[in-house]
Amino acid sequence: MVNPLFFALVSYFFWAIGDIFGTVATRKLGGFSTTVYSLALRLIIFSLYLPFAISYFKYLTIDLFLIIVAIAIIGLIGFVTFNEGMKIGNPALVGTIAGAFPFLTVILSVIFFKEVLTLQQIIIIVIILVGVALSSFDFNLLKQNKALHKGVGLALVTMITWGVWFAFIKIPVQKIGWFLPNYIIYGSFPLVLLFMKARKIKLIPLTRTNGAIPMIVAAVLLGIAELSYNLGITYTNTSIIAPIAGAYPTLFAVLAFLVFKEPLTKQQITGIIITLIGIVFLGSIS
Repeated sequence: MVNPLFFALVSYFFWAIGDIFGTVATRKLGGFSTTVYSLALRLIIFSLYLPFAISYFKYLTIDLFLIIVAIAIIGLIGFVTFNEGMKIGNPALVGTIAGAFPFLTVILSVIFFKEVLTLQQIIIIVIILVGVALSSFDFNLLKQNKALHKGVGLALVTMITWGVWFAFIKIPVQKIGWFLPNYIIYGSFPLVLLFMKARKIKLIPLTRTNGAIPMIVAAVLLGIAELSYNLGITYTNTSIIAPIAGAYPTLFAVLAFLVFKEPLTKQQITGIIITLIGIVFLGSIS
């Protein structure tokens, strides 16, 4: 039997690596165009697996489809607000706030799905989230009165929408498997196009910049991360998978140091170590 924590770790690594390529693509294409291409590419690429999941369509009811649509809309709001927040706000602050979504996911999972956590697990989850915050955010910014930047509002919206997404995606995953819920959500990219048209935001052609390759790589890696997350919550509680998978900003910080030459502070290194220790302990007692 496969250990469900394996899927959480796959999400952890692929989300971080995928976000590196996604950052490169966003800088070349912009937030809205990146969201459209990312979803459309995932729909196309993961269609290769569709023949193996067709049998699950028989379990797709109208009510369940509407739930997936609602989750898709919520997720799209999160994608857009995150990309816009990173564009107009302080990336470290926006990323830290948005990256706190596992905290909300855990709370919602305990309330709505009656998942039970031991005191040990609760303490370790809090330690992981503290480690993520330390590894992602320079708290000296608070002393510079930059914390009230308008990007913070967008980051909070992202945190809430992602928290809801990764908690309630469990409903369709339990009914129609780990693949179809996200595959259907990937097909929601026309909604972003409609929003862009209403706001008169132009879609930047993928071939006009050098963003095609990083965009494709990001789409594949992020898609694998999301589907692996779904596999994880198929076998165990969301409140266990979400904190581990959602701790990916720690790895992102290391990769950003290697790729973008962004310096790592002692605080970040401490946060990374704390998070990794927390992940190991959570995995060992779960």
